Amino acid sequence: MAFLCLVLLSSCGQKKTSAQKEADLAKTETKQTNDWVSLFNGANLEGWTMKIKGYPLGENFGNTFRVADGILSIRYDAYGANFDDRFGALYYDQKLSNYRLKVEYRFVGETAPGAPDWGYRDSGVQFHGQAPASIGLDQSFPVCLEYNLHGGNGTDERPMGQICANGMFVEINGTKNSSYCTPPTTNKTFHGDQWVTLEIDVKDGNITHFVNGVKILHYGNPSFDPNHEISKTLIKDGDTLVKEGYISLQSNSHPIDFRSIELLAY
Repeated sequence: MAFLCLVLLSSCGQKKTSAQKEADLAKTETKQTNDWVSLFNGANLEGWTMKIKGYPLGENFGNTFRVADGILSIRYDAYGANFDDRFGALYYDQKLSNYRLKVEYRFVGETAPGAPDWGYRDSGVQFHGQAPASIGLDQSFPVCLEYNLHGGNGTDERPMGQICANGMFVEINGTKNSSYCTPPTTNKTFHGDQWVTLEIDVKDGNITHFVNGVKILHYGNPSFDPNHEISKTLIKDGDTLVKEGYISLQSNSHPIDFRSIELLAY
């Protein structure tokens, strides 16, 4: 009889442990969901700093970066008849390492006059970038990785989500990239002014691109290019691996809107 009670107690204990595990898992999943933090407050550019080629850090030439009705917009209506290669970006003020970034965006309107041909519905979310304060006055782009954004013209295929590496290398399927930009393994073109959700997952040197929840590209081990004029100055103690940096939203000459920018830190 005593043996039977011990068996029953053991069984009940196991069931309780299993239930507790399920409860703990549910709590963990809820916690992960709740740990998403909005980097854009919907009211202003607090926490962000702009840098436009030819202008000092923090000068928002032409009100390029603006907020209205809960939307962060990039516009060029004050640039006149010539965009004049005034590329720029809006930088989040904190350096980041391991995280998942989720951004909702849409292309709108017409490309700025005088923009390069490739500027049509072109932008990007840059990450692992150099510190904004270290960017030269006439530097067009930071040393960084970029999740490239393309929009279609309504007819032709123009997939988005490729990885572009400025002053860096990455490894794709164990092989170092040989071109500035590498297309995703799964291609998709978004036409019109529809909202699109991109995600960048960065963890321990492994990086994955998603679009609308679908995985499209994976690569790893980003490193500085020791032969790049600016990149080589960022190498410390001979270690070329890039483990952290700043995120930013490009201003490449085509109007674009952002309505949600969220971060999940690991």
